[in-house]
Order: sequence, then structure tokens, then C-alpha cells
Amino acid sequence: MKLSIYQIDAFTDKVFGGNPAAVVPLEKWLEKEVMQAIAAENNLSETAFFIPVGDEFEIKWFTPEIEVDLCGHATLASAYVLYEHLKYNKDEILFHSQSCILKVRKKNDLFELDFPNRKPLPVPAPPALIEGLGKRPIEVLKSRDYFAVYENEDDINSLKPDFNILSTLDALGIIVTSKGKTVDFVSRFFVPAAGINEDPVTGSAHSTLIPYWAEKLGKNVLHAYQLSKRKGELFCELIGDRVWIAGKAVTYMIGELRF
Repeated sequence: MKLSIYQIDAFTDKVFGGNPAAVVPLEKWLEKEVMQAIAAENNLSETAFFIPVGDEFEIKWFTPEIEVDLCGHATLASAYVLYEHLKYNKDEILFHSQSCILKVRKKNDLFELDFPNRKPLPVPAPPALIEGLGKRPIEVLKSRDYFAVYENEDDINSLKPDFNILSTLDALGIIVTSKGKTVDFVSRFFVPAAGINEDPVTGSAHSTLIPYWAEKLGKNVLHAYQLSKRKGELFCELIGDRVWIAGKAVTYMIGELRF
């Protein structure tokens, strides 16, 4: 079998920045075990697969170890492939996923993702969270992921997590965040339970970050950085029970899978 594959750097306008995702367009679904094997072989934080369904698409995302229910940067990368390489020409793309319907719009060089609002709620801080992060946050909440708030950006940059401890928590990942120095807020995202110690830039985490910071800062339009080594820039907006997450993307590689 031969399949096209694209590697896209999402939430950046420069190659080697943002978050790399592999995108594999399909005509029909492969067996889940095959898609998981491809994702493991790619060894990126996410590999996205999509199939056409009329004028819309179904999409799935896999880390090297598991299938996930929502992924922002690989959705942005998939939209980028459709618009830039596969000549999709409609104003909006609709992706049907296991969690919800996702819309993507292209506005100049930005790709806007319409994602669910996953507002976090306060929870008691598990001892493993405090021990694994190595520094006590000022606030702990949870939605899909644990959500740890710190005083400032320097706290976020200085964290050196123990990923073995964090992998024992009952959540997909751990978001750490604070107000930013030059943007509204900053974050990092750790996902050791899914085989990714630190994800470079995470769209799905911003489904939780945006409603939290919109309420704290009293504004619905927000500018954010994710402070991984590769760093990502996100333009965000809260609109009721949805969030808009916008970013840029660039092509790193185009290839062919053979198996």
C-alpha cells in the first residue's frame, strides 16, 4: 500500500518551530491497529488521519501510543494540508471527530479552529501532582486534564517535572499556566501517560486555558504562547460554549508511506 504523508509544523510560521504533526489523507479508514502503528513509526506527538464524507471529513488522531479524542495542532495541520496541498476551496472545513464536530476557517495566513469550551473546575490537588511538578501551584483545577496555575511566567519556565510521577495521575495530561509577560497567558503541557513528556504546542489544552483566562482577565480575545523549546503562538477567542484557536503553519516534509 502507498499513502501520501505530510509533516506540518503548526502554530508557527517557521520550520522547526511550533508543533510538528503528521497528516495522512485516506479514502477509507484503515484498521485502528494500522493507524496506531503508523503513528508509532512517525514518533511525533500526533498523527492525524482523515477521510472525505461528501463535502466534509472524518478525522482521527493518534499519539505514538494511544488514540486521543481531541487534538488542535494536528487538526490545524490537516486543514493546512487540505487548503495548501489538496486544493480544498470552500470557506470552511468541517471535521467530524469522536468528541464533536470541529470547524476550521482560513483567514489570510491564519487557520481558525472552532473547538469546544472545556472550562476547568477547582479540585483538590493530588499529592502526585505537586510532587511530580516539583513546585506547588497557587490553584489546581481539572477538565480533561489537570490544570495548575502559577504566579508568573518564570515559574512556568523553571518547572522540571518528574514524568514518571505525573504519568500515574488520572488524566490525559497536565496543563501548567500563568499570566504572560508580553502576552495574556503562557502555558506548558505534559502528557507522559500518552507517551509524550512535553507537547510542544497543544490546541486542545487551549479549550481549557481560554475560558479560564477569559474569566480571570475579563476579556474574550486573548494572545498566548506555549513555552516549549519549539514555542508556539496562538490567537484565541471565547465565544459562549466554543473557543476559537488560530495559528499559522508551514510544510516541513512531503512523502509516501509504503507498507
